Amino acid sequence: MTPLHLIAWFIIRFALVAVGLSISPSWAQPPQGAVTTALPSVSVAEPPSGTESLAVQWIKVVAPGQGAMLAAVARPSGAGPFPTVVLLHGTHGFAREYVQLAEALAHEGLLAVAACWFSRGSGAGVRFVTPIDCLEAPSQREASNPATLEVVDMLVAAARTLPDARRDAIGLFGHSRGGGAALNYVLSRRDVRAAALNSAGYDPSALAELVSQVSTPLLILHGTADSPADGGSAFTNVQMARDFEAALRRIGKPVEAQYYVGSGHNSLFTSSKQFDDEAKRMAAFFLHNLEN
Repeated sequence: MTPLHLIAWFIIRFALVAVGLSISPSWAQPPQGAVTTALPSVSVAEPPSGTESLAVQWIKVVAPGQGAMLAAVARPSGAGPFPTVVLLHGTHGFAREYVQLAEALAHEGLLAVAACWFSRGSGAGVRFVTPIDCLEAPSQREASNPATLEVVDMLVAAARTLPDARRDAIGLFGHSRGGGAALNYVLSRRDVRAAALNSAGYDPSALAELVSQVSTPLLILHGTADSPADGGSAFTNVQMARDFEAALRRIGKPVEAQYYVGSGHNSLFTSSKQFDDEAKRMAAFFLHNLEN
């Protein structure tokens, strides 16, 4: 974010505080039909240690009754407002790699918000990322937990308060557990217009129910060698993703998919070639679905 945009951000936030407001202005409210139990407060945050060189604006999103979530905002060049994407990390936790993914999406024309939606990452996938501490964030929960949906609600609402965000053009990206949270969110909410699921899990026992509820365009990104060895699970086996895609296509639901041959659960973060390909595919998918 350029110095001029940073100054503009501070002016906007100061003006809200000056008149005693800690919620979003009217232009940033969720669209009609959105489900949001409360609105978060958003403030400028200091860059976490070791991230000072990243070309992002750091914010803190305080969700009533949940905690304070750190997020990095990567802004495209040029004049906004821009279609906007919120990025949800996996079980391994918030990490530098998600901020770099946000930067890559911004380079393609999206306002991208990489958010720490829970604290204290864990699991086999931790070794593939560079963690960023965000200890004030909510505790780790299952992707289908109602409290998880509330947390995602807060982040989506916060994204709409950003000065250069298009409030009617919000998308979600999620990796692994974050992909599960994104999928559960779009099944129960109607206020995001597209979602990309990377190495997400799909429960075959609930396949028919999941497919029947999908109305949001989905992009499935998955490695053919996804396994528990590098952070996956039985539900992230590539066949689960293929079955979900096939079931969606059979009844004409909007879905795109890309399978990476030989890639594991966390190859997005270990293969620069796959990282670049995923970023470009996601950007094209989101721009198509959010701008039209």
